[in-house]
Amino acid sequence: MASFVVKAPPPAEGLAEDAPLSFDEKTMWRGNRVQAGDEVFLFAAEHHGGRGLYARGVAVAAARGAGIRVSLTVRRLAAIAARPLGRAELRAYRGDPWNGPGSTPGAELDHKLYRQATNKVAGISEAAAAFLRGFF
Repeated sequence: MASFVVKAPPPAEGLAEDAPLSFDEKTMWRGNRVQAGDEVFLFAAEHHGGRGLYARGVAVAAARGAGIRVSLTVRRLAAIAARPLGRAELRAYRGDPWNGPGSTPGAELDHKLYRQATNKVAGISEAAAAFLRGFF
């Protein structure tokens, strides 16, 4: 099972916690490899009024779209992160190496999610996934 992050607008108010979430976003950092059964961490984009990490789930459907886009449906397994993790919290990792020996999961996430402000689906390392699991 591979792990991915999705940065997208926050879910609609009043959406049932068990309702599947659908995304149609561009892919970066091997995000085009997402498939049903993969672990997905959901980030509500700050430039859309979100506050960062809010849920963990599993991909139930994934289809390649036009160009670098993917359509993805996610079933939430755990909603509401136990503590905040967004742009402000990941800023502390900005000077750390994000790739190679000595890299930190926080630096990888900061680079992949916030180096470019766009919404996206991105692949992450097992170390970054383990780091994110600690928030639920």
